Amino acid sequence: MRMNTGILLFLLFATTWLFNQAVYIVDDRERAVMLRFGELVRADIPSGIHIKTPIAFQVKKFDGRIQTLDSPEAEYLTSEKKQLIVDSFVKWKIDDVSKFYRATGGDPTRIDGLLLRRVDTGLRNQFGERTVKEVVSGERDQLMADMTEILNKVAKEQLGVRIIDVRVMKINLPDNVSESVYQRMRTERERLAQELRSEGREEAEKIQAGADRQRTIIIANAYKDSEILRGEGDATAADIYARAYGKDAQFYDFYRSLFAYREVFQGDNNFLILKPDSDFLKYIKSIDKK
Repeated sequence: MRMNTGILLFLLFATTWLFNQAVYIVDDRERAVMLRFGELVRADIPSGIHIKTPIAFQVKKFDGRIQTLDSPEAEYLTSEKKQLIVDSFVKWKIDDVSKFYRATGGDPTRIDGLLLRRVDTGLRNQFGERTVKEVVSGERDQLMADMTEILNKVAKEQLGVRIIDVRVMKINLPDNVSESVYQRMRTERERLAQELRSEGREEAEKIQAGADRQRTIIIANAYKDSEILRGEGDATAADIYARAYGKDAQFYDFYRSLFAYREVFQGDNNFLILKPDSDFLKYIKSIDKK
């Protein structure tokens, strides 16, 4: 009885061991390969439950999620031979697990060093093609986009990984470089501001000249119209006077004299010095005689 129990326990243990050796699970977040004495025999095993046949084969699993690799601060030279201190990081994930296994020898910790060397070379080339001003003020996004594209091509081919993003977090300038760069940028901003002010003054002068010209034209047209109206009024008045004189010359002469009296004697100005034989007051004299 005791022997039977021992045999059963042995068989149960052996079955459990064989099951654990033969059955394996690949998670959705993992990439797996199958090895025979260290040699790759099957790559990119799909997720799920699998059985090894033969059980002597080994299954190697790697993290298939997006990984982040922080690069230590490094010094790079620009096209002007100016030194920059750059802090960056890389996001990557396994693309071809068989290439990844061969490149790392099955040790995933080696990928950091392999990627860092390529990141360093790529950033050195990218910064070497640009000036300090371009890197600091305008072309950082383009630099990162170019770096991502170039590094992704190399990493896929050589390491079996896909580069999601290369990000430059910080660019520091040594003190001697910082002062010269900031001074150059300040000078450029002042020059641009002066150009804008000059253009503004020039535009204001153009607007003022246009307004003055328009005002002169409007005044000239108004004066012309007023002179035309005055001439037409004078002509009409002259015609009326002529017709009135033609109908009754004596009454017309009397009317004109009354108009002259009104103009002369209005207000306090009523003192005249005339010759005795002047005709100016002839109608007033005729009233006195009557």
